[in-house]
Amino acid sequence: MADDNTLTRRSFLTATGAAAGSVAFVGAGAATPGKGRGNGRGKGTERREYIVGVSASEDDPRGYVRKHLSGKEEPISTNERLGTTVVGLPENAAEQAHQNFLGRLEAADGVKYVEQNVDLQAQVAPNDPRYRDQYADQQVNAPEAWDATFGDSGVTVAVVDQGVKYDHPDLDGNMDGSVSNSGYDFVDDDDDPYPDALSDEYHGTHVGGIAAAEVDNGEGVTGIGNSSLLSGRALSEQGSGSTADIADAVTWAADQGADVINLSLGGGGYTDTMKNAVSYATNNGALVVAAAGNDGQGSVSYPAAYSECLAVSALDPDETLASYSNYGGNIELAAPGTNVLSTWTDDAYDSISGTSMATPVVAGVAGLALAQWDLTNAELRNHLKNTAVNVGLSSDKQGSGRVDAGNAITTEPGSGGGGGGGGGGSTSTTISGSLSSYADSDCSTYTFEYDSPSQIVIELSGPSDADFDLYANTGVGACPTTDDYDYRSYTTNSQETITIDSPDTSTDLYALVDSYSGSGDFTVTFTEYQ
Repeated sequence: MADDNTLTRRSFLTATGAAAGSVAFVGAGAATPGKGRGNGRGKGTERREYIVGVSASEDDPRGYVRKHLSGKEEPISTNERLGTTVVGLPENAAEQAHQNFLGRLEAADGVKYVEQNVDLQAQVAPNDPRYRDQYADQQVNAPEAWDATFGDSGVTVAVVDQGVKYDHPDLDGNMDGSVSNSGYDFVDDDDDPYPDALSDEYHGTHVGGIAAAEVDNGEGVTGIGNSSLLSGRALSEQGSGSTADIADAVTWAADQGADVINLSLGGGGYTDTMKNAVSYATNNGALVVAAAGNDGQGSVSYPAAYSECLAVSALDPDETLASYSNYGGNIELAAPGTNVLSTWTDDAYDSISGTSMATPVVAGVAGLALAQWDLTNAELRNHLKNTAVNVGLSSDKQGSGRVDAGNAITTEPGSGGGGGGGGGGSTSTTISGSLSSYADSDCSTYTFEYDSPSQIVIELSGPSDADFDLYANTGVGACPTTDDYDYRSYTTNSQETITIDSPDTSTDLYALVDSYSGSGDFTVTFTEYQ
């Protein structure tokens, strides 16, 4: 599915939440972040929050936004990496006050977008004594992988979720000790991501254990592998978190050097802020794995629907698609998600279901693969797909197939072995150009080298003091424009990435580099995967 193409330059989004589904940890409701959240950014206040994206041509996004505020409009937090500032308005302010704010900020030359800060929600043989009570590890053939490696603590899987109970006896040995308390709390804005209410806040601990509970430690269950766990607490004990907090956690995890970022959360629609956060993580080398959603519908929830994210559907133990799992053209891999046993906040273990559970299975396999092979995030993504197993479902339900740890470890990347995701080869082409001003753009074409490539990644690298954007068309035979395109990467700087799975090769691919502001030289790299 192409990225959202309904937004034009200088436009803004007012995002709305999706209705919650019937399965635990489903969807997201409409949100008023700050209202009763009890966080460190305005405890107890009732306000409506907006995220303002400021172009890289302005070197102080918070200061620039502040110049355009009036009355009780309050800057709350800033993400320098994304060029965003969260602004709060009193919830009881007249609707005209909100419209005045939006109109004033949209008219500012340096403001790239304004969107509401909506909430997302959680999407729910070794000597370990409860190993035989598990089925997910066996179903993805982890024991075959463990013949070669139990994993590597030098590989980090970041869990952006509720807090992880990092002193759980089956997790404490695999927590990332390079960071204080193995993470950060973006809900309460402190350096301790420990769950606030253990009886309610179990989702992050369960997700973390699926990916990386200690293997072969004589304790409890096994995770997929012994990767290091990093906890970015972005969801409260109620299971929801704001777009800004989740985006902050994603960019923070990338800055900590996370190799894999697990997003067992979702809901709502497209937002530039989350799109830019997962793009930032991807550009900085992380593989972002995300839950397809639990609405049982034929479309994938955001953030999994962003092209930067590897979207995961959930399987029942008999390897049929779980009734609650979303499906659609964005699905890249499937994994067991029903009744998955993992760590719990009472220091014991429990089973729950959801695409939330399938996602860390894939994240854990990704971490295990990195313990065996030296791969970029794009190479890793394609290796997991190339080594997946066809379980007899349509591609919109299983993507390339069910993830398989044994194949991922025993198949050399690029050899063409494993499952049905493609042949494993890749080819790369780079072009250069220059833009002279905000009114300038440059269009180029790329001719596919493979008959049926599994993926193409387009990467733009431009000047740090300018703001260039990247647009692409496939199967159209014409250059995209800033108003009419199939794919877009639209961050507040000039580092952009577009990832297209199973691209239409009936015509050449067209890519447009456009200057939102500034000038300078750029390169565009096309990497095509079989």
